[in-house]
Amino acid sequence: MSFPLALFVTVLLLIGSGFFVAAEFALVAAKHHRMEQAVARGQRGAKAALAGMRELSLMLAGAQLGITICTLGLGSVSKPAISHELDPLLERLGLPAALSYGIAFALAMIVVVFLHMVVGEMAPKSWAIAHPERSAMLLSPAFRAVVNAVRPLIRLMNWVSNGLVRLCRVTPRDELTSVHNRDQLTHLIEESERLGLISKGDSGLMTRSLTEPQAPVSTLQIPAERIATVPADAGLDEVLAAASEADRTRLLVRDGERVLGSVHARDALVARARSRAALARDLARPVPEFAPDATAAHAVEQLRERRATIAVVRDGEGRLTGLVSLDDLLARLLHPQTPPEAAS
Repeated sequence: MSFPLALFVTVLLLIGSGFFVAAEFALVAAKHHRMEQAVARGQRGAKAALAGMRELSLMLAGAQLGITICTLGLGSVSKPAISHELDPLLERLGLPAALSYGIAFALAMIVVVFLHMVVGEMAPKSWAIAHPERSAMLLSPAFRAVVNAVRPLIRLMNWVSNGLVRLCRVTPRDELTSVHNRDQLTHLIEESERLGLISKGDSGLMTRSLTEPQAPVSTLQIPAERIATVPADAGLDEVLAAASEADRTRLLVRDGERVLGSVHARDALVARARSRAALARDLARPVPEFAPDATAAHAVEQLRERRATIAVVRDGEGRLTGLVSLDDLLARLLHPQTPPEAAS
């Protein structure tokens, strides 16, 4: 093979190696949720990247196959070509044939290894890690096309490698697990505090943020006997008097055992200022209802969705057992020692 042709093949092999290295690191470094968002937005290449991330073991095997072929190509084409060009030059400098051949071989090896490491591996790896999602979307369509062309061979190689992994009593996986459960995160926080990486206060706050959202509202509710209420047929003055006596701005409006909603003292003040004749039932706003085993996180989500600030808690037989407010739930998530107050 002529030297110019060998140089051309060398460039192609370096590009190929860089392509496989960048594709490999892009799929590993890309965030699963960001790729799902990119698919939802219809970004080009996102579907191929997400599909590659879902069969990561196979894609990595394909990348390793491509890198290995490129490396072997550089060793069989590029190194001999460079060595063949250097050997006569060294002989003309007066070096013995045996010595010139050894030096030419060593120099060719150094040049090929340097180009392969820097151009074919390190530079593509750094680029892919710096822009993982963009790199994955750019490279995955072509990368998956190459992998699909040799999929039977890669599956065979992957099956053999997984068998070797199982011999070590390790279960192989096809996809990276990037989500930790609550117990794992709690353990990480405890270890970080033990090692002095975070303060005790920060550790407590992060631990509460993991555990308190799963607490049932039955442990956070205000007992039924402490709920500030007003009869449904109460007039405006009665509503304001009840709010002042209970030192609350929101009151539950009850018609016997039925809860019609909640009334805000501000609404009663506005109605009285406008000389409007209204009863508590007329000003009542609907309140959500939760079962005692509903979690604090679920209650906060529902209250925000319904634009409500308080909700009642009923047991399985429909009896009113307590009340929860958005302010109390949020305060409890941050400061679990804080006792819940009556509707504020």
